[in-house]
Amino acid sequence: MGKSKILVIGATGNLGYHLAEASIKFCHPTFALVRDSAFSDPSKAQKLHSLSHAGATLLKGSLEDEASLFEAVKLVDVVICAVSAKQTLQQRLLIRVIKEAGSIKRFIPSEFGSDPTRVRVSELDDGYNFYAPKVEIRRLVEAEGIPYTYISCNFFMKILLPSLVQPGLDAPPRDKVTIFGDGNTKGVFMKESDVAAFTINAVDDPRTLNKVLYLRPPGNVCSLNELVEMWETKIGKNLEKLHISEEGLLVKIKGTSFPANFEMLFIYSAFIRGDHTYFDIESSSGVNGTELYPHLKYTTVSEFLDTLV
Repeated sequence: MGKSKILVIGATGNLGYHLAEASIKFCHPTFALVRDSAFSDPSKAQKLHSLSHAGATLLKGSLEDEASLFEAVKLVDVVICAVSAKQTLQQRLLIRVIKEAGSIKRFIPSEFGSDPTRVRVSELDDGYNFYAPKVEIRRLVEAEGIPYTYISCNFFMKILLPSLVQPGLDAPPRDKVTIFGDGNTKGVFMKESDVAAFTINAVDDPRTLNKVLYLRPPGNVCSLNELVEMWETKIGKNLEKLHISEEGLLVKIKGTSFPANFEMLFIYSAFIRGDHTYFDIESSSGVNGTELYPHLKYTTVSEFLDTLV
């Protein structure tokens, strides 16, 4: 069997660009659905030029344009959507088109974060439920009988890690650090280009069909205490530890409106509730990406922190 033809929607975004790059790298015929406006945006146009030069076929269209969606979907075997979280529900039309076309072997919807069915903080986010739309899209895909793979990669490294999980900072602290809760609950961080590589390896793999692909690589699963200890070793200095209890963090979250409390919500979810790691991967519904693809190299948390020293 030849490599599946892949359509990436959202290829000018951070993750979408890496997905398109990885698709080309792993020798898949690669297509990108691109809005007309992207060509007049300098940074997006540069990405599109790079992808086109590498061999991607650029198709004009959008998630709101049914005709362009249908034309694009008919050209490929696999559709990967990587639009932003606020556009999650815009995938409804895409799902309808995929169902109508009837030719797609795998759909990977725009999720790429914590498993939305495992997150337990929805009551805290002021009615803006970050995860409910993702669950809705999952259920719609399943109801339509569309073959799928969901990617659960938890945090991208550019989220929280550059500040050592310190809300409001844009660089790691060198004097004082705040530990939330007891500091022992583990979260997971992944570099976007690594998420893309795992995703593209999964598209033609029968083991990932109608499953969640969980990414929890050794070296990327760590607690706040482990993170701080790692950083202290790298800078050769012990930091003063400030502690905020679960109750204290909840007070801060509830006293701040969304989206200003976004980072604190993520911290509460991962490092207090343990939403990344509290559950075992059930073979009936999920698979472990690092067990399936041991050949893939990835950036560890320690390696990422080296770039910040």
